[in-house]
Amino acid sequence: MLFRNRFLLLLVLAALLAFLSISLQFFHLTPVTPVKNGMNGKNRKRIMPDPLTEPPVVDPIHEARIYCNIPSIAERSAEGHAPYYFKLVSVHVLIRHGDRYPLYAIPKTKRPEIDCTLVANRKPNHPKLEAFINHMSKASEVLMEGTLSTLPLYPSHSLCEMGELTQTGVVQHLKNGQLLRDIYLKKHKLLPKDWTTKHLYLETTGKSRTLQSGLALLYSLLPDFDWKKINFRHQWSTIFCSGSCDCPMRNQYLEKEQRRQYLLRVKNSQLENTYVEMAKIVGIPTRQLRAANPIDSMLCHFCHNVSFPCTKNGCIDLEHFKVIKTHQIEDERERRERKLYFRYALLASHPVLNQTVNRMLRIAEGKKEEIFVLYSAHDVTLSPVLSALGITEARFPRFAARLVFELWQDGERPTDHFIRILYNGVDVTFHTSFCQEHHKHSSKPMCPLEDFVHFVKRDMFSVLNSSSYYDACHRKTF
Repeated sequence: MLFRNRFLLLLVLAALLAFLSISLQFFHLTPVTPVKNGMNGKNRKRIMPDPLTEPPVVDPIHEARIYCNIPSIAERSAEGHAPYYFKLVSVHVLIRHGDRYPLYAIPKTKRPEIDCTLVANRKPNHPKLEAFINHMSKASEVLMEGTLSTLPLYPSHSLCEMGELTQTGVVQHLKNGQLLRDIYLKKHKLLPKDWTTKHLYLETTGKSRTLQSGLALLYSLLPDFDWKKINFRHQWSTIFCSGSCDCPMRNQYLEKEQRRQYLLRVKNSQLENTYVEMAKIVGIPTRQLRAANPIDSMLCHFCHNVSFPCTKNGCIDLEHFKVIKTHQIEDERERRERKLYFRYALLASHPVLNQTVNRMLRIAEGKKEEIFVLYSAHDVTLSPVLSALGITEARFPRFAARLVFELWQDGERPTDHFIRILYNGVDVTFHTSFCQEHHKHSSKPMCPLEDFVHFVKRDMFSVLNSSSYYDACHRKTF
C-alpha cells in the first residue's frame, strides 16, 4: 500500500514538473538551446511569427527584393491612424509607377521574355484584375489632357516594349488602391457618396506606365469608377514643377551631383572589373556596356526570376549583379553625406510641395474640392521629395512606392489642422526635418499644418542662404 501511494505521488510530481516546463517555455521564461541552422532545439511553432528583420549588414539581394516589391508579400500599413476625435479631411498621394520592362537593353544579348498582356488567372493576380481589364478595354468618354489621350489605358504586348508596365506593375497598384480604399473611403468616409470630378485632382507624366499605374490604383480605390469623373492632367516634367520650372541653380546642383556619382564610380575598382568581365562576355567595349546601364535590365531579370543573359563567352551572373547593386547602395549612402543632392532636391521638390501646401490651406479654410490628390510619377519624382523633407533613411523608391500626406482636423479645436506623412505605409512624420522635435513637447501624435507651411514657404531655403524659391533658383553660389 505504501509503495503504491509513493508511486502515485511520483506520477503526480512528474506531471506537475512537465506542466511547469511546458508553461515556462510557452511564456519564454526558460531558454531553448539553439542549433546551428537557427531553428529552436525543439522546433516548435511560435504563436506569433517573428517580424521581418533587417540583415545585420547591408545585403544587396535583400535590398533588390525590397525594390522589386513582389505583390505576394503582405505588408502592414499605418495610414489613417489618428485619435478618435480627429477627422480626416484630405489625402495627397504621390506614387511611383509599378514594375516595368527595362528602359535599356544589354547590347548583343537576348531581351528578357516578359509577357505584358494582362491575364486574370496568371500570377501575380488580384481579385479586381479581370474587371480592370474589361473596364479599360471598353473605355469610352475618357477625359485626358493632350498627349494622354493617345496613350493605351493598359499594357497589352505579348513581348513587353521598353519601359512598358507589366502585369506585376498593374497588380501592385491594384493592391495600393484597395488598401487606401479600405482605410480612407470605407473607414474614414473621405469622399462623399455623390462625389464628382471636383473632389479629385489627378496628374500624371506622359508615359503609359504612369498613366496605367494611376488608373489601376484609382480603379480599386473608387467605389464607382466612372470615366466621366476621371480627368487626368498631363504633367510634362518628371519633377512636377508645372509653371515653376525655370531654376538655373537646380540644374547646377544636379550637374555637381552627377559629377560626384562619376568620381565614386571610377574609384571603385571592383565595379570596374565587373564591367570589364561583363563586356567580354557580351563582346562589346566596356564603355559601351557601362553606357547601357546594365543594372536596369538585370533588375528585370532578378524581379521576374529570369536567368541572366548568356553568350558563347559565358554568362552574366548573380555575382556581377551583387557588385553593381552594392555600388548603388554605397552611392546612396555617400549622396546623403555629401548633401549636393539634398540641395538639388530642395529646389526640385519645392513646386510640388508648394502645390500640396496650398491645397491643404484651402481645405483647412473649408473648401471641399480636390480632397483626394494623386500624382502618378517616377523614382526621380519621389526621391527628391523624400530628401527635401529630411527623411534621410528612406530607401530609394521601389516599384509602386507611395508617399502619402494626410490632413486632419482636430475635433476638439476645429480651427487646428495637423498632417501625417507616410512612406510605403510607415509613419515618417517625425523623421522630417521640420517636425522632428514636435512630439517631444506635444501630446498630439501629428505635426501642425503651420509647421509644414513654414517649411515649404520659407525654411527650406535657409540651407541655400535664400528666402524664396525664386531667389534660391537664381542666386549664384559657385
